[in-house]
Amino acid sequence: MVFDLAGKSVFIAGHNGMVGGAVLRLLKQRGDVRLITASRRQLDLRDEHAVGAFFTNHRPDACVLAAARVGGIIANSANKVGFLYDNLRLQNAVIGAARASDTERLLFLGSSCIYPKLADQPIREDSLLTGPLEPTNDAYAIAKIAGLKLCEFLNREEGRAYISAQPCNLYGPGDNYHPTTSHVIPGLIRRFHEAKHSRASETFIWGTGTPLREFLYVDDLAKALVFLLENYKDPGLINVGSGEEISIGDLAGLVAEAVGYEGVLKLDPSKPDGTPRKLMDSSKIRSYGWRSRTSLQEGLRHAYADYLSVIEA
Repeated sequence: MVFDLAGKSVFIAGHNGMVGGAVLRLLKQRGDVRLITASRRQLDLRDEHAVGAFFTNHRPDACVLAAARVGGIIANSANKVGFLYDNLRLQNAVIGAARASDTERLLFLGSSCIYPKLADQPIREDSLLTGPLEPTNDAYAIAKIAGLKLCEFLNREEGRAYISAQPCNLYGPGDNYHPTTSHVIPGLIRRFHEAKHSRASETFIWGTGTPLREFLYVDDLAKALVFLLENYKDPGLINVGSGEEISIGDLAGLVAEAVGYEGVLKLDPSKPDGTPRKLMDSSKIRSYGWRSRTSLQEGLRHAYADYLSVIEA
């Protein structure tokens, strides 16, 4: 083990988000880590001076940078300035503060959207910056590339164990179910749930249904991130995926089954598809012994239960 978290303090930036929340749950279950968190009201992570003071005060041994401004295709396309600017400010503030306070370990959460739109499949880590990005989320991707490169350069030039993990599409407890800013799985869950309760005979799926996507249950990702914090310190980025892909059309059928919606699913090709295929090559992390454990069917059942808890709260 490179770095044992037992007895260490860990700042989870973005602990109220889906990924940060999953990491928080996992480390609470371990019971041997001193957890540091701050709500958005307590600490604006875009405020460089406030973040610097926070790190100086708490001196975390490790940091999981899971905070980000995120959204689906429509949100990313409509507000590129906000997605680029806010994420750059947030990343620079947290990584810079960790550096200034000599935080020993930092894990920066990237995204599979950093890779070229037409990258060879499955997508290897060395595909980064080899072609044009998907234009519907290029602003977010550019911010993430800047963050992971900053971690890489700090690792190479200053010997800091600041690493970057690139997950595939995520879903699970704590997801965003907003009708216009959600990603595909939470968006389908909400749409099919509402269709079921309105007894709609049919409902629509955005796009052609043909794009292929890979999905990872967020609690599996949390285990991967903690594993990497303790066992990985190389400067190069590392992919984290389930290794399985499914078409959006077939995914919709599984989500409808999990929700219990029995109406007809129709395609709406007027809506954008995004990247035609996106499967990560996660052989690197698997070589360290990590594997995802939650099947898509099981994860969707958990995700729908989470959605019900949100709307019933």
